Amino acid sequence: MTDTTNPLLSDWTGPFALPPFSAITDDDFPAALETALIEARANIAAITENEEAPTFENTIEALELADETLSKVLGVFYNLAGADANARREELQREFSPKLAAYSSEISMNADLFARIETLWQERDMLPLDDEQARVLMLTRRGFVRSGALLEGEDRDRYAQIMQRLASLGTQFTQNLLADERAWFMTLAEDDLAGLPDFLIDAARSAGEDKEAGGPVVTLSRSLITPFLMFQFKRDLRKRAYEAYVARGANGGETDNRAIAAETLRLREERAKLLGYPSFAAFKLETEMAGTPEAVRELLMNVWTPARAAAEADAKVLEDMLHAEGQTGPLEPWDWHYYSEKRRQAEHSLDEGEIKPYLQLDRMIEAAFTVAHRLFGLDFAPLEVETYHPDVKAFEVTRNGEHIAVFFGDYFARGSKRSGAWCSAMRSQKRLGEDTRPIVVNVCNFVKPEAGKPALLSWDDTRTLFHEFGHALHQMLSDVTYERVSGTSVARDFVELPSQLYEHWMEVPEVLSEFATHATTGEPMPKDLLDRLIGAATYDAGFNTVEYVSSALVDLGFHDGPAPADPMQKQAEILEDLGMPRAIRMRHATPHFAHVFSGDGYSSGYYSYMWSEVMDADAFEAFRETGDAFDQDTARKLEDHILSRGGSVDAGELYLRFRGKMPEVEALLKGRGLIAAE
Repeated sequence: MTDTTNPLLSDWTGPFALPPFSAITDDDFPAALETALIEARANIAAITENEEAPTFENTIEALELADETLSKVLGVFYNLAGADANARREELQREFSPKLAAYSSEISMNADLFARIETLWQERDMLPLDDEQARVLMLTRRGFVRSGALLEGEDRDRYAQIMQRLASLGTQFTQNLLADERAWFMTLAEDDLAGLPDFLIDAARSAGEDKEAGGPVVTLSRSLITPFLMFQFKRDLRKRAYEAYVARGANGGETDNRAIAAETLRLREERAKLLGYPSFAAFKLETEMAGTPEAVRELLMNVWTPARAAAEADAKVLEDMLHAEGQTGPLEPWDWHYYSEKRRQAEHSLDEGEIKPYLQLDRMIEAAFTVAHRLFGLDFAPLEVETYHPDVKAFEVTRNGEHIAVFFGDYFARGSKRSGAWCSAMRSQKRLGEDTRPIVVNVCNFVKPEAGKPALLSWDDTRTLFHEFGHALHQMLSDVTYERVSGTSVARDFVELPSQLYEHWMEVPEVLSEFATHATTGEPMPKDLLDRLIGAATYDAGFNTVEYVSSALVDLGFHDGPAPADPMQKQAEILEDLGMPRAIRMRHATPHFAHVFSGDGYSSGYYSYMWSEVMDADAFEAFRETGDAFDQDTARKLEDHILSRGGSVDAGELYLRFRGKMPEVEALLKGRGLIAAE
């Protein structure tokens, strides 16, 4: 019987059935988890003990609904653990991870349950299934097989042990990284602020207040450290800040992630071989659009060669600038942003200090909403509801007066939030059981301004905002029956298509001319500045591409073959073989490569941003071909064939339905300015 005194388990009767955040305490989570697991196990037992012959309804649909309470509890918990961590929540994460992994293995290796699924699979051609049901049956069976359902005896037991250990390692990796990011900051003296733009000084003072440092500081928040590296003329301070940033997870002691990475890779290899695959990459990529490690490597190397050439040419220019200022020695990684910004100002007459006042956070949110309205008819109205943190903004999403979703925007960096930006669904869309509308969350780490001042974004921050909102639209516009295929539940190398595609609209001139207004004067961005900004869209593409592709190739190298005994040595060997430019480092070095080591999500899959970029460049071309970035017929096709379908159809088939053909890598290279457009 459900404990209705626990707010996590009670019926949520408030607006839109949102979680009652103020009533939930951290001590409610352990009891709620145990109750939810008991309920889920009872539901599974009811399926396996059913004496009736297996049907889609009494097996697959029943399985879909078996852990609804568990999903409800974890939807709240993991959102809080990522966006507003504290010591208790971190302790609970460490406690929950192996329990949940054990539950997952228990289900996937339930022989009686799998026997019912296998019966349906063998009889699938005779069952009255629609296309979505057939897809869900296939995905369910495949998921069981890939989770060890066919293993027996010692192999079965060992697989369960591996999954529990991997879950614990991923949690520890994340918490170590957060601890390093939270602990480090560099206090700035007044003369260290000389020459810095006002927005950066304000951000440093605000960060100092947050850290109670008694003055301005630089933290490891990317939105603060990147502009610091761009504008700080003191080379020693740049070096100190940069080296702290890249040393996250590799500082020795309890928060060092290097041993965790090594053990994770060993266990992943063992997991793959238990399932009959030659490598973890072969196992992981089997279900993705790419299909094989060879296909991934071919894509990445086709991009690497022109990107490295461009980066090396740029490095020579920047090193000449360094020497012209009387500095000695080669261009170092902590010099790149500084001299690249100087070069951008000289060649494109662009100054970050000139741009940022036009990129107010509130106006850019409004821009993202307006684009969604013009493309898909969505409306966004502020909500006065409880949220999990005072900084979180809440909106009701409607279309033609019909409720579509609740959207939470959590935009500012804070010590309790892990780094980066992400989109999650606290509740996903589905129709099975009852029509359920999603609660979608965008989390970013923009610098919080001083009280009374507007939050200003960089061009990169603005891109991040649009990117994550593209993911949010994928969740909001989902229109499927089964949660298994809802929203972003798609192939990993397809999931970034909607997000990266949405970035294109931030560069549409009419969007910028309307929403890029000056924080002080309210005047729109001058056309000359707008033209210069758009004209420099591919500036520094060599650097950006090299730091990304090198990370993707290291990820692939870790998993496509025997697990390295020393991942740091393997990382160094891969980069040496690539001829990595001296003044550029990987975007994510191994000890802080959370995409790969915080969980299995992007392991062997960091390439997926680039795989999706091949498609997003081609997909936006569909709008360009009409002469209208907001063409309604094309937008309708995008929603009908991609955004609303989730994983209910094979990803490649969805893209073909939208575009009629698959794109070539040349679309990406042209989009990044790495080869000349025709």
